[in-house]
Amino acid sequence: MAASRGTFRSPRTLAAAFGARIAASGRVRAVRLLFEMSKGWSLAVTGLMVANAVLPILVLVALGLVIGDLPAAIRQGMSSAAGHRLELALAFTCVAYLANLLLGPYQDILTLVVRTRLNDDLQARLMAAVSEPTGVAHLEDPALLDKLAWARGELLNVRPSDAPVTLALVLGNMLTGLIACAVLGLFRWWLGLAMLAVWLLVRQPLQATMRGQVAQYRGGTDVFRRAYYFLHTALGSGAAKELRVFGLSDWIVGEYRQYWAKAAKLSHRGRLRFIRSYLGLFVPVLLAYVGGSAAIAWAGFHHEIGLGEVTIMLVMLVTTSQVGTLGRNEMELQHMVSALPDVDELERELRDRGAPLAGTRPAVRLPEREVRFERVSFRYPRSDQEVLSGLDLVVPTGHSTAIVGLNGAGKTTLVKLLSRLHDPTAGAIVIDGIPLTEIEPGSWQRQVSVVNQDFTRYPLSARENVGFGSPAHLDDEAGIIAAARQAGALDLIEGLPHGWDTVLSREYAGGADLSGGQWQRVALARALFAISHGARVLVLDEPTAWLDVRAEAEFFDRFLEITAGATTIVISHRFSTVRRAEQICVLDGGRIVEEGTHEALVERGGRYAEMFLAQAARFTGPQPAEEQEAAP
Repeated sequence: MAASRGTFRSPRTLAAAFGARIAASGRVRAVRLLFEMSKGWSLAVTGLMVANAVLPILVLVALGLVIGDLPAAIRQGMSSAAGHRLELALAFTCVAYLANLLLGPYQDILTLVVRTRLNDDLQARLMAAVSEPTGVAHLEDPALLDKLAWARGELLNVRPSDAPVTLALVLGNMLTGLIACAVLGLFRWWLGLAMLAVWLLVRQPLQATMRGQVAQYRGGTDVFRRAYYFLHTALGSGAAKELRVFGLSDWIVGEYRQYWAKAAKLSHRGRLRFIRSYLGLFVPVLLAYVGGSAAIAWAGFHHEIGLGEVTIMLVMLVTTSQVGTLGRNEMELQHMVSALPDVDELERELRDRGAPLAGTRPAVRLPEREVRFERVSFRYPRSDQEVLSGLDLVVPTGHSTAIVGLNGAGKTTLVKLLSRLHDPTAGAIVIDGIPLTEIEPGSWQRQVSVVNQDFTRYPLSARENVGFGSPAHLDDEAGIIAAARQAGALDLIEGLPHGWDTVLSREYAGGADLSGGQWQRVALARALFAISHGARVLVLDEPTAWLDVRAEAEFFDRFLEITAGATTIVISHRFSTVRRAEQICVLDGGRIVEEGTHEALVERGGRYAEMFLAQAARFTGPQPAEEQEAAP
């Protein structure tokens, strides 16, 4: 049960690679993202940022004025000028403090709304980008999947879509520190300037350390992805039965902990490096505070400034730290802005990946004569082994063709090429004399209706599960019912708790699940509904994997009856159930080695006959002794 472990790249190397992008483009991209969503909301967030920066300073200054006026008001009485000044200072303090309190709920609501809208927009963009290529090769590319994981924010629970609001909070805090430096400079210009310089100098190495930590996290993307894979597998229902039957529960928990421990080391190393940076900067910061406090105390002791000014200056001295102090928001922001360029890169890369599958000719009413594979070869990316090699095949329209072969012969890959989920690495697929690469991919895919061996079980209503064969015609109630009747699924659907409105999943209230054979009929109904709305080729890829031998034979008999006159391709590794197909092709070693009718191929005594007889022997051989004794 050993699994390969992730590898790490040097954090310094990654910091150099990502640092410039994070600093230069990430924050600018965050601002642009906000303005692209809504100018109104952008102004609201900007107002929030300014208010967050200014109101705390006003409260602190007002309190300083109160403290400064308090002794004189006590000595002279509240009816004196000093008393009136104290009343005004108290009133100002109350107003500023009240505004600061009211800002909290407003900030929470605004943050929630903006973050939700930005996340929805960004997730929709990612969905559109991933769905744009007509093929599926990009979903098997580890490097692209790494980018997608960061762009979705699924690894550290830090979403790139939160970057604009988080940036506003970070800038608000920094603006508070800048204002504190300015207020301090009103009393002693050199002190305000000195504190600003100290904190800016402190900020630079701390930011560089943070970028290095983010880069190190990204270097361990594989570790995070594997950890989350084990987590989701253990918490989901897909593998629940096998985990329990095979006793894998303890193993999967152990694997999760092992990978998460590696991920935690990344975090631990980054924190240690950050702490060391802080400790290295402790001395200059301490000297700045001591020097600033001493200067204020000297001025106060020599009556150069009053009690109020001393209070304001001391408070502002402490508040200047917000120019250089980097907290949790700043760390999360570094992660967010490092991932924002991934969104743009994914969109651009996936657009480019769609180019090789481009085509402009419409596929309406194609094919009318034939689908022809001419010397077609194919190998998957990052593989040296050819799945198909020089394959020649002609599929005539209006007839049933069966493609048979042992597991691993390349049958499913052939379906992917026909559906144009991949293009051949060599050779060509030709539709009525037109190369498939010249036909508009989406248009062609609407012409091919496929029931895959791993067909999708949508946790939606039965109506949608059938109607998705042609989503533009979901309102065709009669057509959906007719397709279900043809597939033998009508009675079982009408017998569900809520009929056609029943959700086909037990994970939802009022839902119901189906057996493998029942799902098979629903999937066939979906394909037949597509045929009724214009699809020209119906492909069944190992469609009876869930059925026993008798049910499989019945399925094919019914299927060939209801599709008589249509162009059908049946992919199977079972020879006994496809004998009624008008053309049978044997796929072996990545090419077609025999073709003809069942009778002709058996009479020829070649590869088909050999494999057919070998499979048939399982059902025609001698009975076990105990069965012979029990026979009447």
